[in-house]
Amino acid sequence: MPPDPEPTSATVMDISHCNVLLVDDNEQNLELLLAYLEDLGCELRTAADGLEALEAVAAKRPDLILLDVMMPRMSGFQACAKIKHNPATSDLPIVMVTALNEVSDVERAVESGADDFLTKPVNRLELITRVRSLLRVSILQRELKKLMDERRKDEGESTRDHGQRSV
Repeated sequence: MPPDPEPTSATVMDISHCNVLLVDDNEQNLELLLAYLEDLGCELRTAADGLEALEAVAAKRPDLILLDVMMPRMSGFQACAKIKHNPATSDLPIVMVTALNEVSDVERAVESGADDFLTKPVNRLELITRVRSLLRVSILQRELKKLMDERRKDEGESTRDHGQRSV
């Protein structure tokens, strides 16, 4: 396998504090994804089906989910839709990873809320590139939310202080 491309200064962002949830009912597929992503240096967690994925998300919010489509108990489409319909997790980036390659499958993935779609067999470079990119987006969204929350708090205190002075 060729080495990962060297990051440029524009793409360098520390993703070591991130965690990625890998969901697939096939142990070999999980092992392959783990092997491909281990050099990223972030926490990699696994789940064997959609129900386990929902439990894992509830236990510790991931920064990104790689979700197989065809699984027992709950499909990736169903799990994705549940995650995206929950206001607490609706902004989680989800990449559907599947052997299905019909246009209708891509449409169904998009309808269930998927942010991206990879077809098996997964290309290592494509997987790493998309994971890095979506983790950077996740970090930036988290930072933006934090700044917006701080600004709202500051504006609330300013309004309260102003109201007290004018009495």
